[in-house]
Amino acid sequence: MPAPDEGLKQNLRPRHLQLIALGGIIGSSLFIGSGAVIHTVGPASVLSYAIGGLLVVLVMRMLGEMAAAHPTVGSFAEYARQSLGNWAGFTIGWLYWYYWVGVVAFEAVAGAEILHGWIHAVPSWVFSLLLMLALTLSNLVSVRSFGETEFWLASVKVLTIVVFLVIGVLFVLGFWPGAHFSVGNIARDGFFTGGGFSVVHGVVLVIFAYFGAEIVTIVAAESDQPEQAVAKATTTTVWRVLLFYVGSAVLLVMITPWQQIPEKTSPFAAAFGRFGIPAAETIMSVVVLTAALSVLNSGLYTASRMHFALRKHGWAPRWVGDTNRRGVPWKSILLSTVIGYIAVLMNYLAPGAVFDFIINSAGAVALFLYAIITASQLRMRRTLERTEPERLKLRMWFYPWLSWLTLIGIVLVLVSMLFVESARSQLYLSLISVAVIVLIYALAVRPYQARRERSPEKPR
Repeated sequence: MPAPDEGLKQNLRPRHLQLIALGGIIGSSLFIGSGAVIHTVGPASVLSYAIGGLLVVLVMRMLGEMAAAHPTVGSFAEYARQSLGNWAGFTIGWLYWYYWVGVVAFEAVAGAEILHGWIHAVPSWVFSLLLMLALTLSNLVSVRSFGETEFWLASVKVLTIVVFLVIGVLFVLGFWPGAHFSVGNIARDGFFTGGGFSVVHGVVLVIFAYFGAEIVTIVAAESDQPEQAVAKATTTTVWRVLLFYVGSAVLLVMITPWQQIPEKTSPFAAAFGRFGIPAAETIMSVVVLTAALSVLNSGLYTASRMHFALRKHGWAPRWVGDTNRRGVPWKSILLSTVIGYIAVLMNYLAPGAVFDFIINSAGAVALFLYAIITASQLRMRRTLERTEPERLKLRMWFYPWLSWLTLIGIVLVLVSMLFVESARSQLYLSLISVAVIVLIYALAVRPYQARRERSPEKPR
């Protein structure tokens, strides 16, 4: 097994990784955003979730192949560096860090709004601050503390989905008290109600809901069994996607005619209400808060570990690699948190400007990341087969054809964003983010590193 990254502790247990893998793809976008997707696409949104999920499953399989061969902090950024060059590792590493810093701020604001709805006397910004402080502390204490926090937060999300799936199946089959057979709701007014392109439109909307599945390959580097953890997590992605997202979408449009599904509030709360479960809205508010806290917690962890990994090649200040006696890169965590605090502050000072720019300019990062992972796997697999075939403990299906089809699918989704009004600005702003980072590398980082390599090291 490869040596752990310097200073970090391998203190996460298999149960931590299992729940992180299970809950990593379940966010508030599923509990709330699925209603907007169904209203946009209609019952065919089921296909949108299936196609988007298939792309994620294939990307995770490729990432799993690389991570099982080389488990390391930084994961796909390191694989991009090894396979495509320094520019790719630098670009995707900083893009990913930027994305999660923005998500941390977004989830802190989302969680605060829920709490403010319960306790009006306390301003939202106070709740945002408290949530950021609480989960920063969770990350600073130890990696085991992060793992335990995420274990219980993810447990709530997973349990909610499982309960919904079980009761939902009974309900649509007419076996639940007061229910009748309602499977036909999925096509009562037609299936492709918005036309064929609406399915592609839906893929653009749902693909970002799956983002986060890749976290487990970063977390695995701090587990006591990295290769086994990655292999298990990535191979179970298939049924997690099918059950949690596609299964939920199918049941939602069977439980209620799609026109009656709420668009701006949680369709899951409405479904639980139809099941006759009391206080459904309140229960789902708690679950959505839990989902927000889970993403905030894992976002801080992920941003700090990516930052920590970037310093190994001189792409971030060396001091971000400092760890405390518990193996926590505390300076990297605090720096990532400070940016999050600034973004939260901007939301209250200029809610329609800076904060929205931060969120939207990272909107298409998921697809750029998936494209680079795919390109990295195509190159790394060829190298491993030639030099170290024994490291290929987990293999991509039907390589290289399925890898190339996945890359083409990702590019098609990116192009489709140009034709979706709500996604077009995200694509443009994300392209600007990519261009800025590539320029920083080309004009500053690469020349600096080239000068250092040419200059002989001074004797100490």
